Amino acid sequence: MGCLYIFMKAQWKMVGPSLSIVPLSPTSLPPSSSTLSMSPVAAHRASPAMWSPQPPPPCLQLRRLPPTLPPSSRRGRSLIRIAASQEDPLTALTRVLWGRALPPSQLVLAVRHGWTSAWRLLMRQLAPSDPATGAFTRTPSRFPAVAQPAPGPGARLHLYVGLPCPWAHRALLVRALLGLGPRLPVSVAVPGDDGAWSFTPESPDALYGKRRLRDVYAARRGGFEGRASVPMLWDADRREVVCNESIEIAKFLCTLADDTTNALDLWPPEHRQEIDRWYGVIYPSVNNGVYRCGFAQSQAAYDAAAGELFAALDMLEGHLSGSRYLCAGAGAGVTLADVCLFTTLIRFDLVYNPLFRCSRRKLVEYPSLHAYMREIYQLPGAAETCDMAAIADGYFGTLFPLNPGGILPIVPASCSREALMEPHGREALPSAAAADGRQLGATASVVG
Repeated sequence: MGCLYIFMKAQWKMVGPSLSIVPLSPTSLPPSSSTLSMSPVAAHRASPAMWSPQPPPPCLQLRRLPPTLPPSSRRGRSLIRIAASQEDPLTALTRVLWGRALPPSQLVLAVRHGWTSAWRLLMRQLAPSDPATGAFTRTPSRFPAVAQPAPGPGARLHLYVGLPCPWAHRALLVRALLGLGPRLPVSVAVPGDDGAWSFTPESPDALYGKRRLRDVYAARRGGFEGRASVPMLWDADRREVVCNESIEIAKFLCTLADDTTNALDLWPPEHRQEIDRWYGVIYPSVNNGVYRCGFAQSQAAYDAAAGELFAALDMLEGHLSGSRYLCAGAGAGVTLADVCLFTTLIRFDLVYNPLFRCSRRKLVEYPSLHAYMREIYQLPGAAETCDMAAIADGYFGTLFPLNPGGILPIVPASCSREALMEPHGREALPSAAAADGRQLGATASVVG
């Protein structure tokens, strides 16, 4: 049955619905055997029109031949009706094979087994997992630390990002908040049909004009093997990858801004230890936690990831109800910890809740977290880094194993620019929480 389905679908796509059915008329039929046995004179008397000049034949049209089944067969008559029908042939064929009932159980089981096997094959490459538990295991970055010696202030650096990616969004947001745009040009890659990061005429590689991000990676002196991921910071003078680990790129960009007059310091020395402690909670439980939910390949792995994710969100809701930002040290403002949390929160209701099955609660159901996310969104330059349409298309359109139909859902009202620009009302909250870091210590025990 499966082979018949594939064959019929392939044949229909090959000939297309543009072929028309031409009914056979009596005048288009060949002469009967009785006519052929007559003499020319008798034939002329029997049918004078046969020897008279004939009008030119009509334009030839392809004919769809009826199935070679006896006309008296009910199945044969049904297939002839399918050929003459304007209805989708696959739908009509299934109606003939099993009527309006559900498909046969054998077919359902066969398709389910085939799809599950193909899904697991794709997921092994897209999202490797622990064979014993089915838990998602993220592939380490190929260039996890800034290459030494680090590029100096005069180096020609170029940043490669992809708008759907939350890790690339970190680097793009830091670049915007620190006003590094004039010093750090950027090229925006888009997901190709095969999921690989590519460039288009509308979104080109501004440095080399390459067609794929992999081609940029391969331009380094040592060549390249592995995943061509974003973000990627490139040194054009040395033709070398500086780094492709998002948090390390963000920290390095903060050092580039040290000699500017920008008052915003996302990685102040006095708060770096606290930033790292918060990152130790946010990354495994929230940033990577949503992926552990979406890419889990067993129920136990999903349950564990979802439990840890929402335990962390519950804790963050409590913390941010009394503190304006994550860091609780005196004088702390927006830091890299907040940037890293924001890029997950801005995608939560749009993609992680519906597509990654992070469905216990939506972000909009967390009043403090949602207001906190809106506040960061409203920082100068931040909103321009958030392309909600590109985010939705990047997840729903590219992650084929999670969304085979490729259907893009309606953007939730809470994710519209108008909703995100609503007043957040967090100005009155203290920048430093009274707990002064003890809340963070409790956090590690809750989600660790």
